[in-house]
Amino acid sequence: MNLLFRDAGSSSERSGVLYPEGSVVCIGAFDGLHLGHRALVGRAVARARELGVPAVALSFEPLPREFFAKDAKPPRLMLPRGKLEGLRGLGVDGVGLLRFDAKLAAMPAEDFIRKLLVQRLHAREVWVGPDFRYGKGRTGDIALLQAMGETLGFAAHAIDPVHCPDGERVSSTRIRAALVEGDFAHAARLLGRPYAIAGHVVHGKQLGRTLGFPTANLRFGGKTPALRGIYATWVHGVADAPWPSVSSFGTRPTVAGVEPLLEAHLFDFEGDLYGRRIEVEFVARLRDEEKFPDLPSLVAQMQRDDAQARAILHQHEPQRAIA
Repeated sequence: MNLLFRDAGSSSERSGVLYPEGSVVCIGAFDGLHLGHRALVGRAVARARELGVPAVALSFEPLPREFFAKDAKPPRLMLPRGKLEGLRGLGVDGVGLLRFDAKLAAMPAEDFIRKLLVQRLHAREVWVGPDFRYGKGRTGDIALLQAMGETLGFAAHAIDPVHCPDGERVSSTRIRAALVEGDFAHAARLLGRPYAIAGHVVHGKQLGRTLGFPTANLRFGGKTPALRGIYATWVHGVADAPWPSVSSFGTRPTVAGVEPLLEAHLFDFEGDLYGRRIEVEFVARLRDEEKFPDLPSLVAQMQRDDAQARAILHQHEPQRAIA
């Protein structure tokens, strides 16, 4: 089944029975770790503490919808490392990532329960979201979990949908739509925090430095981002306080880029950030990414973006600490 299992603070790969003393398991895509995900994980962690066993979060890479989409992969809110770190931050004792491939997609729902939840995790309780489906053809549901649990010795529960105070149901789909529209306040309400992307600064082509706008570059791991365009941002992790910046997220059409790249230009910053893990908090969308006829035209627009982002951030307080 290719289960890559990581304990908090460890990246070891194991096989066989992982928790002989039993565990409480929560399962989901956990893309974005929004308020609904946090409610699910929180319930599992609380029950694990009551039972005196580890809390385990189980997810998938790639996400099932990415696997089945093939060439038209849907947008991701969060990269695998961010998911692992976020889940550990919510108090789980172990995070398992199942490699979602053709073999796993073809596994009957009953085998998923027996081989993974019972034989490998010794689940005493299993917690899922209200719409969770699993197994070949997505035939598995909470009713099957509960029925098999009565025979195999575990209890299964589905949490109720989580809603915002205004009644809107929290979901990753709604968050992606809000990000596309540049409505970061709406996305933050659903996430429970401002939307941000973290990663290690990598080397680029140094073109930004040549043009007078040096950038800290983050790759998106071959995934499809939910954002594309130019943004006013705060960068966390470079100083004691968040640093104001303007960021471009896209393929850089003027210079024939291909891979989606997040490029953050930190205002009036001097220093070497290569290899540093930073987090970019998105505040406001300035414009679409576009192709300019020449580099002078690009630089002129970058100067306008710089001024606009400074003005916006002057009236906006950063809210997020680095993950």
